[in-house]
Amino acid sequence: MKTKTIFVCSSCGYESPKWMGKCPACNEWNTFYEEKDVSKTGTKDKKKEASQVIQLNKVEKKENSRIKTGIDELDRVLGGGFVIGSLTLLGGEPGIGKSTLILQICDNLKIDGKILYVSGEESAEQIKIRADRLGVNKDNIMFLSETDIDNVENQIEKMEPEFIIIDSIQTMYSDEITSSSGSVSQVREITNRIMKMCKQKSITTIIIGHVTKDGNIAGPRVLEHMVDTVLYLEGERYFSYRILRGVKNRFGSTNEIGMFEMADEGLVEIKDPSSILISDKENSDASGTVVAVSIEGTRPLLVELQALVTQSFFGMPRRNAIGIDYNRLTLLAAVLDKRARINLGNQDIYLNVVGGIKINEPALDLGICLSIVSSFKNIPIDKKTVAIGEVGLTGEIRNVNMIDKRIKEAEKLGYRRVLIPESNKKLLKNDFRLDIIGVKNISDAIDFLKL
Repeated sequence: MKTKTIFVCSSCGYESPKWMGKCPACNEWNTFYEEKDVSKTGTKDKKKEASQVIQLNKVEKKENSRIKTGIDELDRVLGGGFVIGSLTLLGGEPGIGKSTLILQICDNLKIDGKILYVSGEESAEQIKIRADRLGVNKDNIMFLSETDIDNVENQIEKMEPEFIIIDSIQTMYSDEITSSSGSVSQVREITNRIMKMCKQKSITTIIIGHVTKDGNIAGPRVLEHMVDTVLYLEGERYFSYRILRGVKNRFGSTNEIGMFEMADEGLVEIKDPSSILISDKENSDASGTVVAVSIEGTRPLLVELQALVTQSFFGMPRRNAIGIDYNRLTLLAAVLDKRARINLGNQDIYLNVVGGIKINEPALDLGICLSIVSSFKNIPIDKKTVAIGEVGLTGEIRNVNMIDKRIKEAEKLGYRRVLIPESNKKLLKNDFRLDIIGVKNISDAIDFLKL
């Protein structure tokens, strides 16, 4: 056995015999770190069994190919439940509720086989305390405190579980690799072994991954490519709301989100998030606030936008955005200045999406512009008005998708008037009980609201 030193890219896992500033595989800078590598000499006499070529049309699909989790918001994100034999990666910041969600999944799963919970971070007593607090009491949940992947595989061979949780992937290690647990080589090797095991034995597996300070899964980027589904549990530290977002899903859409609220009994599903996110809107008469409609997957979501525009006392006016892209805010401020003659060159602009959620959809552009103008002129917008539309660089209001769903959601919550792009109004298929105003450009919307 020969030991040598190699340099590995922490972003993509590329290996090099020497250190390089820029990775030639992923073009990232300063991502190489040094680790020991063990290369085994000799050839293996054992021959692997070759896979057989089959015709795709003759592959039979199993009727019960998915496992319902019993949590509707999670099933929505997964596309109907966990696919049998799939490998799912769940990531999120520390304390966001990953382990809580996992225990609730174990409690609600409709399976007859055993569930194996493998933890390399917490003891059985710690997991038991959390399970008692959440009211989890199932006889088929087995616990294993282990970090050696060889021992984990041996236990899986003996127990033959139907569902496995690995908490977390960064704590597992293999003796075949000399680097410490959590390194690029260890994470890649452990994930590869878990993936082969769950595919060969048709075991549904969830692995929990730590995230870096940038919000990405710690370890090589190839980790997200190897698994079938990647889920992120998001939320602000000082808000009780949590959003489960699908970043990758080989068996469903990646646009769906699930909303939860962290309570004493765990993560509680939010069936109607629109009514919660704008619940305080009725009691507000202040300027700079308006309601917009976003689409997350197939779900319309009403959100309240708040803007504060105030004169700057410094040479460089500030722009600050919470919940939307900062560059989008600066672009829309420039459009208002150029196309609507709203002089914002000496104004500080602060924008917030109420509820601590993050939305990147361009259909919020019209609402953002109107809230900024409302705060700048200190004129409140009618409480029962909703704004929907994308704003172009020339000031035109561009059409958005699923306009009927958006209007229907606003109508359901009692809004009386909605501003939409003129091109969308011509294509409406349904009749609605609220006033629908079509606007061609941002100036038309400002004039209509008398701002």
